[in-house]
Amino acid sequence: MPKNYIAQRIGKEFKNGMYANLGIGIPTLSADYIPEGVEVFLQSENGALLFGPKPQRGMSNPDLSNAGTEPITMLPGGSLFDINASFAMIRGGHIDMTVLGALEVDQHGNLASWKIPGKCLSGMGGAMDLLYGCKKVIAALTHTDKYGHSKIKKQCALPLTGAHVVDMIITDKAVFSVTGEGIILDELAPGVTVTEIIDLTEADIINIDDWKNNEK
Repeated sequence: MPKNYIAQRIGKEFKNGMYANLGIGIPTLSADYIPEGVEVFLQSENGALLFGPKPQRGMSNPDLSNAGTEPITMLPGGSLFDINASFAMIRGGHIDMTVLGALEVDQHGNLASWKIPGKCLSGMGGAMDLLYGCKKVIAALTHTDKYGHSKIKKQCALPLTGAHVVDMIITDKAVFSVTGEGIILDELAPGVTVTEIIDLTEADIINIDDWKNNEK
């Protein structure tokens, strides 16, 4: 499953002692892929700190959930608090990393996640605060939409959630770093070729020639 692969790859970004926020959707799946021996303080914008994988079936507590209202398991030492305290952590720069889903990202580090013209969606939520308050921003999304169109754009077409905020992009096809000069291809997913990435990526990849040379 593409989403599970993305979640597993997100898990490799967790570092010991890190405070990390997981957005709704694919990012929350990564709570199940924290590497063994790594202690991560997962924070949820609705007011939870230090939670772990989803509980086993029949073991969930209806009062314990992440930002996507999915059940969570609180770990020893974990705490619950109101949303004011949660956003004080975020806006105060106390969260090391946030992983957010997106509708589109582009080569300038822009991210669009909250509005599709003609559709009624719930709004931006806390994404704007997370994009500007967290020290590192990872965008996690499938590489293309259901029609095969690239979500990794030269310029986002949808209304932005944040401008020049993304540090890393993780898709089911590849991993990119976002720099002031553009995006850099860091990794290919297993079985994915450079040619496939070129065909499926609208954005300019500044080191793509190096990858083409290595593939020969």
